[in-house]
Amino acid sequence: MVELVETYRDLSFWHDTVPDDLTPRDPLPGDLAADVAIIGGGLTGLWTAYYLLKADPTLDIVVLEKHIAGFGASGRNGGWCSALFPASTAALERRHGLDAALAMRRAMIATVGEVGSVTASEGIDCDFELGGTVAYARTPVQQRAARAEVGEAAKYGVDAIELRDDGGTFDPACARVHPAKLVRGLARVLEAKGVRIFEATEVDGFAARSVRTNRGTVTCETIVVATEGYGAALPQTHRQVLPLYSLMIATEPLPDAVWSELGIAHGQTFTDFRHLLVYGQRTADNRFAFGGRGAGYHWGSRIRPEYDRSPAVFVHLRRALEQLFPAAGPLTVTHEWGGPLGVPRDWHAGARYDRATGIASAGGYVGDGLSTTNLAGRTLADLITGHESALTALPWVGHRSPDWEREPLRFVGANLGTLAMRVADAEERLTQRPSIAARIMGPLVGH
Repeated sequence: MVELVETYRDLSFWHDTVPDDLTPRDPLPGDLAADVAIIGGGLTGLWTAYYLLKADPTLDIVVLEKHIAGFGASGRNGGWCSALFPASTAALERRHGLDAALAMRRAMIATVGEVGSVTASEGIDCDFELGGTVAYARTPVQQRAARAEVGEAAKYGVDAIELRDDGGTFDPACARVHPAKLVRGLARVLEAKGVRIFEATEVDGFAARSVRTNRGTVTCETIVVATEGYGAALPQTHRQVLPLYSLMIATEPLPDAVWSELGIAHGQTFTDFRHLLVYGQRTADNRFAFGGRGAGYHWGSRIRPEYDRSPAVFVHLRRALEQLFPAAGPLTVTHEWGGPLGVPRDWHAGARYDRATGIASAGGYVGDGLSTTNLAGRTLADLITGHESALTALPWVGHRSPDWEREPLRFVGANLGTLAMRVADAEERLTQRPSIAARIMGPLVGH
């Protein structure tokens, strides 16, 4: 068991520093009945359980998790509790109309505050600090992109994104979070409220009012499918989501004087306007936690532990971080990790509930899930309990993305998309003009 706990410590910097015993909880003891069975011990499932109990404290809820709560993206991400949604406001307007797009934006912004409020009231110490996001603009092309983003925000009048003196932007709607502390703390809160969390329990499949695992079958009135990128491993959801890997590094702690020189305050997250996304934060203990895309998609939507680490991507991340902050000097990397996030075919997250089968689901966050999972939990709770609300009227409710193509088209398309973003960045460095490749790919990635 000690060896297994050490393995979970090695998942990420966040798991290595969470003040928690990562020993797995007991598995499902055999066949049992419950009111609600939640597949997946990440933030979508846990937030759904939390808000279901607020609506009806008498519910008997079980959570089924293959590894430990927070094993996946919920415990390994960049720690941005932001108002970002995979589809842009313009894309939401084209698909759903202006009023629906604005409602979605307002809901996402309010969600940041909701996470902070709940973590404070429940005593979940997850380093939540509302510091906003700085997006640097390092080239004239990026500065034009920054001005365009501020112009779009002003057009819709919901986001309070401002132009910085250095040509970049500042978005106040983002908090710095230690994700493993959040998800593990939320699991403890739920257990105290009577939720049964069964770990080391692998779900093999599900049907209306029945979830089959390697430890037994759970019969229930409601099933919540909360697997995100790991849904690719289940036959029922295999083609609904594509697991795309994002990788991260963490450095040794830096002195306060260095952070002052860099101009990054506690609670701030940061990025820039390149197309192959990077993201970072100043951690509570003064490290850089920095990540980005660039790892390839694996044939057949395979998810394997060895894919969590790519030496070439880690080298790229370190170079990118040192280029962003040359004043920080040479950086010592202490942790390297990664994991799969969930990408729907149209890059549009969704929350759904079929009353006839009792099956609810939410996901497709494309890496913007740390806050969106909370909105999903509140929304699914309203849908399941039959409470009509402003949340159940949001445009992502009932949205069903097309299935991903079968192989080899899925493999070719996914990896061409990543390659196109690399090409777009190189194109802009060379031409100093907005990338044609990025403009062509934009509609395929939610822009």
